[in-house]
Amino acid sequence: EIVNIHGADLCGIAAAEKFAEAPEGFHPNDIFSGCRSVVVFARRLPAGSLSAQSCVPYTHVNKLITEEVDRMTLSISSAIEEYKIRTVIIPSDDPYEHWEPENKYGRGILSLRHAGYLAGLGVLGKNTLLMNREYGNMLQLGAILLDVELEPDSPVNYIGCPEDCSLCIDICPQGALDGRTVDQKRCRQLSINITEKGYTLKKCNLCRSICPNVVGISS
Repeated sequence: EIVNIHGADLCGIAAAEKFAEAPEGFHPNDIFSGCRSVVVFARRLPAGSLSAQSCVPYTHVNKLITEEVDRMTLSISSAIEEYKIRTVIIPSDDPYEHWEPENKYGRGILSLRHAGYLAGLGVLGKNTLLMNREYGNMLQLGAILLDVELEPDSPVNYIGCPEDCSLCIDICPQGALDGRTVDQKRCRQLSINITEKGYTLKKCNLCRSICPNVVGISS
């Protein structure tokens, strides 16, 4: 209820113990040893920016929604702490510590897409995005670690990507997708562009926009 009041479109809870497959150093308890539950929530991104011929609207929408989710995370955390519960907030995007310069590979302190899956918000697509039955893959995720045990939600069991669908893999100009992971070095060469004035633009969103489930799962 607290999360919904603060504007989340989706919300779920995952038990910290369910993150057993997280890489070493990226488990909720590696971030906050007292963590027992992870609250995961999402805001829907307006899909119209995907139709723009300029990449500026899509870049701007992503920037605004990321800032909004981070503000929501702070507000929700403060509201929960009124109940004498300790909380640790997770950035919706930056900053993070893990960076491999040779591979242009960065990893957030907690995988929000996997957290979203464990909290029942959706399923993982071949484009590596979390997709929800109602909102598709147009989601920005946030999470808060709590030191109390809450009743967890279960992962959903609906089908996201059809087994024979490879649209996102085939359309990627960089060949960065294999259906399970993304080669960040290849992806960043095209998707992240810094202009002469210093603006960072998201120049490619084909793996998101080509998906039949971009705004909802029909199956």
